[in-house]
Amino acid sequence: MKLLNRSALSVRPTQDFVDWINALEPTMGDDDLTLDDVERESTIYLIPEMDTPEALATFVRERYPKILENELRAWEEDEEQWPDSLDWSLFQRFLQVEHSYLAIDLDDETALEISEVDDALLLDNE
Repeated sequence: MKLLNRSALSVRPTQDFVDWINALEPTMGDDDLTLDDVERESTIYLIPEMDTPEALATFVRERYPKILENELRAWEEDEEQWPDSLDWSLFQRFLQVEHSYLAIDLDDETALEISEVDDALLLDNE
């Protein structure tokens, strides 16, 4: 095991986010995604180590637009289909954030690789 010099944010969707996804392509009843379906696609963001709740709150507040855009883009590339206002209120309505102070790598065999995140990389994994 390796202790990483990072904290982590787990970003999970809310029912409002799932409702937005389902509204993108209306389906009939049983074909709609559920919160459980979408939660399986939650994202972990590694962040600098945060030692106070205030520091964490400031960090998230400063970076929420990038997080929100990344989460929206994972479900819909066309920004014209996104909500009109990508503000703090929408972030709070669409996403739940949980903080973990420690990030531990349990893989002792594979070295960590660092890649820049871009849309093509995200789309290749889908």
